[in-house]
Amino acid sequence: MKVEVYFNLHKRLWSVRQCSTGRVILHTDKVHIRDVKFVVRKAGRERVLREGKKNVHAFVRGEATHFDDFDADYLDYTLVSYNPYKHDTFVDVFDVSPVRTAKRAVLSLEPSKLIDDPVYRPYLYAEGARA
Repeated sequence: MKVEVYFNLHKRLWSVRQCSTGRVILHTDKVHIRDVKFVVRKAGRERVLREGKKNVHAFVRGEATHFDDFDADYLDYTLVSYNPYKHDTFVDVFDVSPVRTAKRAVLSLEPSKLIDDPVYRPYLYAEGARA
């Protein structure tokens, strides 16, 4: 099933929206997707910059799936992020290069990687990330 996934700031979970209907079908702490496209809608980003309020304009699109063979340590995955105030695309967290597609992705909520930060944060790992 083709879906679009975005982080829901109000529920603090990933929202999974079915592409064919546009309806949110699930809120979850982990999603696996294949044939991934990282989408940022230009008009939505411009509205965020203009108004200073976030809206759903960036998401990960692909086929929802279950990976039986993925590496739980994500060693071959690129950590990807999106911040509308800094970039107009999703980017590799480490070298800030644009990321537009990937073979597959894992979107999960995990304890923060920062020391002394007990909050669960959204993490997006992409295998085969490309510009």
